Amino acid sequence: MSRKKLSIYLMAGPDTPGLAEAAVAGGADLLEIGFPFSDPLADGPVIRLAAERALAHGMRTGACLECLAEVRARVDVPLVPMTYASLLEAYGYERFRDDARAAGATSLIVADLPLEAAPEIPRVQLVAPTSPTERIGLAAERTDGWLYLVSLTGTTGARDGLSGQLPALVERARSVTDVPLLAGFGISGPESAAEAGALADGIVVGSRAIEVADESGPEGLRDLVASLRAALDDV
Repeated sequence: MSRKKLSIYLMAGPDTPGLAEAAVAGGADLLEIGFPFSDPLADGPVIRLAAERALAHGMRTGACLECLAEVRARVDVPLVPMTYASLLEAYGYERFRDDARAAGATSLIVADLPLEAAPEIPRVQLVAPTSPTERIGLAAERTDGWLYLVSLTGTTGARDGLSGQLPALVERARSVTDVPLLAGFGISGPESAAEAGALADGIVVGSRAIEVADESGPEGLRDLVASLRAALDDV
């Protein structure tokens, strides 16, 4: 059985390269690097606050691309910038794609860019419990490498238990595609990681990773990631 994928989300900032190294040391297979945006509609309070702090540190697009390049120099896992369409609109879609790739990006996630928009930008597509099955199939055809399952209706954020909406979403996605499915939104610890990992091909952990990095630095983040990795490996 293939290893379940573990993706960790970090907000771009001065400390991100060191945190990225710690996450990979803990067992992360993939890193999503948040490029902050002033009105992140999909994000809950933890990531929103992290974005505000990053912007206060001057993390505009150019600085985020430099951060991405520094992360790439330190780790050898896929790197996926995650942001919003307004940022690409301001920077230039193709310019962003090319510059992100040059800085070491493997793909992109653009949370609010509709499926039909900007077909020239290869990206990981997101689907949610509210997505019709036909739409999930279309997203899977156009996604870049894997499909991001938004496991609940709502914003990002650590929650006590796994969303009850995930099993049906996985089942519907499996009925229309063979691409790998990674579940995110609301996964916060080993228990919910194992539950989600039993259903999907991997998980994404964002808010909890940011909280732990803020509280305990790289060492704490490495320990969290190691606990998530162990939980997934036991599935």
